[in-house]
Amino acid sequence: MRNVTRNAIAVLLVSMVSIVAGGCATQETPVRHAQRIEPMLSAAGFHVLPADTPARLAQLQSLTPLKMRFFPHDGQMHYWYADPYYCNCIYSGSEKAYGAYERIKLQEQMASQQEMSAQMNEDAAAQENMNFTMWPTSEVFFGD
Repeated sequence: MRNVTRNAIAVLLVSMVSIVAGGCATQETPVRHAQRIEPMLSAAGFHVLPADTPARLAQLQSLTPLKMRFFPHDGQMHYWYADPYYCNCIYSGSEKAYGAYERIKLQEQMASQQEMSAQMNEDAAAQENMNFTMWPTSEVFFGD
């Protein structure tokens, strides 16, 4: 009986730590967000425009940070992503670059979901193993 209680407490403790750790993982800082997004923008073909002059710095500070935005120009859509936190720059791209960014972002999301599924399967297997160890010993169960 004592082992069952100890195992139940261990399961509860592991569950609580997982919940707390999961909650902390979802709190993404602006710098971490930019660090995660910027490689995708670069790979998609966006151009980096550093805020290296007072005029560019003023423009950067006037834009919505860390959000993909767009505007029409000469009959085509142009996209920009302002980052005043990490690179202190603006990423600028065409419709083609934006499409590539969306594909890369989708691939990243799918990879993340697969990783989460694998972790959940691993956790479930560990839980099943723990449940098995919570059964009474053979003497109690079989009466030996």
